[in-house]
Amino acid sequence: MSSLSCAAWEVVYWALRLFWIAMLLYALVSWVPSLQGRWSSYVARFVEPVLMPVRRIIPPIGGLDLSFIVLIVLVGYLMSYVQSFAYSSSFCWIR
Repeated sequence: MSSLSCAAWEVVYWALRLFWIAMLLYALVSWVPSLQGRWSSYVARFVEPVLMPVRRIIPPIGGLDLSFIVLIVLVGYLMSYVQSFAYSSSFCWIR
């Protein structure tokens, strides 16, 4: 695999990782409202467009947002898959 392909896998991995971290920040802000600030609206703009379609399929049950849990597990699985695929198919070292 070329170094360009390796770099592409690394970009995909880091984009997923950034989104995963943004989701964790979004959850933290929703649990601790005193942390909310102007920055939290930017995180919401980043996370909500992905959560909305998942919420249509899996609505909140008793105040618990299962769509968030499903999405964070799915993104974690995708990060693991991208990392193992890039590592097994080339000499890429995604950290």
